[in-house]
Amino acid sequence: MMGELSHQIALPEGTISFRFAGHSDRGAVRRLNEDSFLASMPLFLVADGMGGHAFGDRASQAAVAAFSSVFDDGAASPRVVLETIRHANEAVLSVSENSDTPDAISGTTLAGVAFVTIGPGEGYHWMAFNIGDSRIYSWDGRTLSQLSVDHSAVQELVDLGQITRSEAERHPDRNIVTRALGADLEVDADIWLVPARARQTFIVCSDGLPKELSDDEIARIIVFHHSQAQRGSDGMPITLAERLVNAAIAAGGSDNVTVVVVESDMVGSGAGPTTEETIDRDAMPAFLEETRPRG
Repeated sequence: MMGELSHQIALPEGTISFRFAGHSDRGAVRRLNEDSFLASMPLFLVADGMGGHAFGDRASQAAVAAFSSVFDDGAASPRVVLETIRHANEAVLSVSENSDTPDAISGTTLAGVAFVTIGPGEGYHWMAFNIGDSRIYSWDGRTLSQLSVDHSAVQELVDLGQITRSEAERHPDRNIVTRALGADLEVDADIWLVPARARQTFIVCSDGLPKELSDDEIARIIVFHHSQAQRGSDGMPITLAERLVNAAIAAGGSDNVTVVVVESDMVGSGAGPTTEETIDRDAMPAFLEETRPRG
């Protein structure tokens, strides 16, 4: 758990302010919390150690550790983010290789957003990245949208039109992921860019949140949180990340639950509309062109 922090960056176009917090809990059923998270400028990410695999907690910790000392508190480079994802995969692979358990396989999902600059004249963006079924949502003040695409067996069935999204939530294979850090020597991450604009909110979470709460329920909690402040037993304000985790546990808490929330507000000549589509593929840097999720 971490309380809400704030940060501000002066940009040529104006000023952008950030507020962010993260919260994690083992839930009501699991003995061990295999989730890890990082919430520190300019990176906000969640790693969910794969249940049933050896050392899932070590795998998620190794993935997060790969990012924790690489970046300063300014805007990051997309190329360095990509390189660090590869290093995180190597770190998770080494957890298995250095294990005393024969045939141990460690794995973890990874999802996050990074505040980046992609070059002169291109402005600032949020770079979202995803491997597995941890999720990234955006909130524009009215609508909750899932930005990431789950790398899961049931999502593939949904894409093929064989089952509906509601059927996927109850499908027996809903816990099977099709991509993960530590699964292969090369990692295949989805990467895409969202132009930085005024008043943006991103919610990064492990699958323990959507297992218990529908998107509509998550949206209602966000609205309620912004309309009604609440303090915890320590007298500190309850963050949106903590409120979402607590709601998932109250709804059943069948898995570990981790949520990181980052809110940004750009003020100045660079502040555009509150809603914006992801950057067009033709305008993306060449090294990112083949990594954007295809709908």
